[in-house]
Amino acid sequence: MMEPAAAATTTNSAAPAIGATATTAEWHERVMHKCRESVEVKQKFFERYADDIAILSQKLAERFRAGHKLWVMGNGGSACDAQHIAVEFIHPIIEKRRALPAYDLVSQIPVLTAISNDKDYARIFVDQLELWGQPGDMVIAISTSGNSPNLIYALEAAQTKDMLTIAFSGKDGGRLADAAEYCFTVPSYSIHRIQESHVALLHILWDLTHVAMGEEDVI
Repeated sequence: MMEPAAAATTTNSAAPAIGATATTAEWHERVMHKCRESVEVKQKFFERYADDIAILSQKLAERFRAGHKLWVMGNGGSACDAQHIAVEFIHPIIEKRRALPAYDLVSQIPVLTAISNDKDYARIFVDQLELWGQPGDMVIAISTSGNSPNLIYALEAAQTKDMLTIAFSGKDGGRLADAAEYCFTVPSYSIHRIQESHVALLHILWDLTHVAMGEEDVI
């Protein structure tokens, strides 16, 4: 298991007050304040997890080479990130990089609503994984809080099927930190900063997985 996440931090410096009479310079500083905060959070995040990301990229490559699949899930904005990860692997944006089998568990609205209506919203991902997931497959669960029950249940089920479990989280990691073999926790309580780091992580994981499969590092 990975080490516990470091405590989430916030930027101490305050952006200038802004309103209807603010100057162009004050608006500029507001933009740059948010940019600096985003950079600072990502810097801390990747400095902490760089080694684990490198190791995980190689594990993903090994499992893809063995014919296994990647399953991705999340709620709300994290559902969009799940779709983003799947399409990156299925349709690589870099010429000559191979397509790899990755599937999000959030796109089939009839399936999600049927399970929610007939059973429970907490079952929407675990029911799909129990049906389609196979030993050796990989699962990524994305949550800014780390406490979504439907993700936790799915990761627990994935572990019983000998699947590689991965979580993207934020704040203090939440319950996902104990439910996944790899949990990458963004050290922030800002939903925006957490999501920005998750997107950077998914791009780096995608890129380095292809590199680990012997493809050229072109980015």
